[in-house]
Amino acid sequence: MVNSDRDSTVGFIGLGMMGIHMAMNIIRKGRPLVVYDVVPERCQRLVDEGARLATSPEDAARQARTVVLMVDTTAQVEDVLFGPQGVASGTSPGDRVICMSTVDPMTIKRLWKRLAGHGVGLLDSPVAGMEKGAREGTLRAYVGGDADDLAYCRPVLETMASTIVHIGPSGQGLAMKLVNNMLCQAGWVVASEALVMGAKAGIDPKLMVELIGNATGNSAAFQYLGPRWLERDFDGIRLDITYKDMQHEIDLGKSLGVPMLMATQAQQLYEMARCQGLGDEDGVAVIKVYEQLAGWTANDD
Repeated sequence: MVNSDRDSTVGFIGLGMMGIHMAMNIIRKGRPLVVYDVVPERCQRLVDEGARLATSPEDAARQARTVVLMVDTTAQVEDVLFGPQGVASGTSPGDRVICMSTVDPMTIKRLWKRLAGHGVGLLDSPVAGMEKGAREGTLRAYVGGDADDLAYCRPVLETMASTIVHIGPSGQGLAMKLVNNMLCQAGWVVASEALVMGAKAGIDPKLMVELIGNATGNSAAFQYLGPRWLERDFDGIRLDITYKDMQHEIDLGKSLGVPMLMATQAQQLYEMARCQGLGDEDGVAVIKVYEQLAGWTANDD
């Protein structure tokens, strides 16, 4: 790729359930794209659409002024940036990195300072909207970092997100995402407890979900869980990822001196779900823990 293309090219690293759709939206909206994933087969759909295949994160950074990260864990973010053949080795002063993963905000602040030493800007821009939002390009991006870096990266973010909000300095985008995640994940636990109680009391599950959907007990978390429970549809963002995010919430709260009573209790239910082998199912599969403990199954009604 000739050097004049580098300014407009976007690098994308991490093509999992969310990342594949986000990257697809970038290329479909006319931006040159170079992609990398540790599972090379994940890149093929994008290569078929015209993306270039990088041989490493460093190679992706050498070809793109802006690099997007959408990997699973904090350790993976640090390794992709500063590990062997990492992004930092391929950057030039004035480049930007957008970390869209939900990871530890305290680590991101440290990585922000480290990249700044290379003359490279780092935004934390985790997203809400789940797989549907990623596929439709309607994610909500909560951005932490410098305003100048956001101004530069906004056109890239707009290919993936319909709402982009600058929360504050480095780490604050992630803090906002963790607040939202905690409300959602604890909401799934409460909804699971209530629905299994109602079902065991003999209420028709379909009627119960319909009525709650128009009552004060309704919420976005319930709207996601209820229909999936009825349909026994537990494919989605892995429960293991939900558990990981909850640990970040608890760690952040404790570091700030906030008692994390509800988050800690909710996480225990997800730990039980993992022990039951549900880690690869959607986070709402936590309701299966209540079904098992209560001795109720979907076939009972």
